[in-house]
Amino acid sequence: MATTAPRGEIEGIISEVASSYDGGRLIDSLRSAQLPNKRQVIEALKHLKAVCYLGYYATGDLDDSKLRFEVSAHLYPAHDILCEQIGRAAQYEGFRLGPRGGDWPEQTTIEFLRKIPAIRTKLSKDVQAAFQGDPAATGIEEVIFSYPSVQAITVQRLAHELYLQGVPMLPRIMAEHAHSEAGIDIHPGATIGESFFIDHGTGVVIGETSHIGDNVKIYQGVTLGALSHARGEPSAPGSKRHPTIEDDVTIYAGATILGGETVIGARSIIGGNVFLVRSVPPDSRISYDGCNDQ
Repeated sequence: MATTAPRGEIEGIISEVASSYDGGRLIDSLRSAQLPNKRQVIEALKHLKAVCYLGYYATGDLDDSKLRFEVSAHLYPAHDILCEQIGRAAQYEGFRLGPRGGDWPEQTTIEFLRKIPAIRTKLSKDVQAAFQGDPAATGIEEVIFSYPSVQAITVQRLAHELYLQGVPMLPRIMAEHAHSEAGIDIHPGATIGESFFIDHGTGVVIGETSHIGDNVKIYQGVTLGALSHARGEPSAPGSKRHPTIEDDVTIYAGATILGGETVIGARSIIGGNVFLVRSVPPDSRISYDGCNDQ
C-alpha cells in the first residue's frame, strides 16, 4: 500500500527542481509556451491524411453530393491549426528565419493546401507500386489501411511540401510522429520520386539530403545515411550529405549506403547487408562480398 510522503518533503523537492532551471542550459528554457503544440500538429496531420484517402477514412457512405462537405470538414480545421502552429514556429525561430510578414503563416498554409491534389497523384502511384511490388497484397484497400510504408510515405510527402516552404519544426514533428507509428524514419527534406515502395519497412532510415528517383524499391533495415561529421565540419547542414538513388533501383534488406557523393546508378540491384560508401554505375549488381556482377 502506497504511503503519503510528508508534504514538507514534496515541497522541498519542488524547490530543488525549480532551482535546477537556473542553470542557463538549453533544457532550462521556459519559452515553450511559444512553441508549436505537438498534439495540434498531429491533429492537423490526421485531417490531411483523411483528405488524401477520404473514402478510406470516412465513417459512412460517400458520393459526389457529400464530397465537398467531407473535404471541407477536414480542410478547414487543418487550415486553422496550421496557420496558428506555423505562426508559432516562425515567431519562435524568428532569429534564424529573418523577417517574415505577419500574413506569412496564412499565405504558407494556403500555398501548402493547394499542393494536396498533386500530392494525391503521387500517393496514388506509391500505393499502386506497393500493390504491384508485394505478391502478398490482396488489394489496394489492404495496402492503404495496413502498410506502414504507405503511412510513412504519405506523411513524408505532406511534410516535404512544408519543408520546401521553409516552415520550421512542423515538418520534423510530422515525420517523427510517422516514425514512431511506422518504424520508418524518413526526413521531410528527402526528395523522393514517383512510385516509391518500402517493403516491410521496419528500421528504414532515409536522411535529409537523400535523392531517390522513380520506381525505387527498398526493403527493411535499409539506411541511406551520412558519413559521420560533427556540426561545423565540412559536411555541414546545407550540403549534400546523403546518397542519390537513381531510377528503377532495388535495395535489399539491411543495406547501408552512405555519403552525399555516393550515387547508385539506374536499374542497379544492391544486395542485402551490403555496405557502400562509393558510387556504382547503372545496371550494377552488388552483393554482400562487394562483387560487382554487371
